[in-house]
Amino acid sequence: ASGVHAEWLAADGYDVELVDPVPLHVEQAGRIAGVRAREGDARYLDVADGSVDAVLLLGPLYHLPDRADRGLALEAGRVVRPGGLVAVAVISRFASLHDSIRRGWLDEPDWVAGVEQTIADGLHHGLAYGDRDRFTTAYFHHPDEVAPELAEAGLEVAAVVSVEGSAAFMAEVDDLLDDPTDREVLMRWLRLLETEPSLLGISAHLLGLARRA
Repeated sequence: ASGVHAEWLAADGYDVELVDPVPLHVEQAGRIAGVRAREGDARYLDVADGSVDAVLLLGPLYHLPDRADRGLALEAGRVVRPGGLVAVAVISRFASLHDSIRRGWLDEPDWVAGVEQTIADGLHHGLAYGDRDRFTTAYFHHPDEVAPELAEAGLEVAAVVSVEGSAAFMAEVDDLLDDPTDREVLMRWLRLLETEPSLLGISAHLLGLARRA
């Protein structure tokens, strides 16, 4: 998108190239020092094979509802050097349900029907369910789907990791994060839980981590 992750990666000294299909995002990201930004499509990545150390797919997999399109995006694994990292972000199948509980949307019949359908098949149809300004059409992965999709693309799966984890449900999480000592304790416990299969679905976002064979 506009470079929210590219910015800190570049600040850490990485050589960052951002590819996005939206001209405005490319323009915004191009203003960040150390970031090269250009228009492109993750399904048809115009980058030489084995030419980069890592590929981060932070968006394509949930913006591509069709499984075949997601498979094309995962072919980005070819552009990393052998052993190179491929990190993919997905939205959890249960994110809408958890968000609806927090926001008090479960009394809206059209929206509830949509959430139930998303839990059943992973397809999120955005504004088709009610008239609120909600997330766009997308695909929400069941935690059990992430590793198989990576493996199907010929990648060696290292882990599927929760991003927010159970901390998202702690009322005092902001206070804990603001205090350096409390934050370290919280992060230590979250690291112990972040790959626990039985808890992955509680997180709104997941990261699939894999390497090119």
